[in-house]
Amino acid sequence: MSVLVDSDVWSEAFRRQSTKSDYVEELKRLIVLDEVVMIGSIRQEVLSGIREEKHFKKIRELLKPFKSEQIDDSVYELGASFFNLCRSNGIQGSHTDYLICACAVAWKTKILSKDKDFLNYSKYLPIELLELEG
Repeated sequence: MSVLVDSDVWSEAFRRQSTKSDYVEELKRLIVLDEVVMIGSIRQEVLSGIREEKHFKKIRELLKPFKSEQIDDSVYELGASFFNLCRSNGIQGSHTDYLICACAVAWKTKILSKDKDFLNYSKYLPIELLELEG
């Protein structure tokens, strides 16, 4: 099973706090099983906003083993159609979220995200969310 891990999970994993959520524990499990899928826009979101250059470089190095998958134009077009479908049903979302949905559908992967917006998207899109027990 392959899983696209959203930037919110990665960001929590890299925070300096000692307590981590079940999402971070699941990320660790997926890393061990070599089931993590990365795309460039998630990498960019994780790295954006890091103020200290030293910390930025450290996180960038930690992400290097997770090579970004190449995204075909057809996947971007699918993401745009997902955006349009959800918008026509009153659901707003970011372009990155819809790209994640499109990649997940095209590549038959699950999505791991703390963002509850994905639950709204799943009402109209054929995405599969990795649900955590508990």
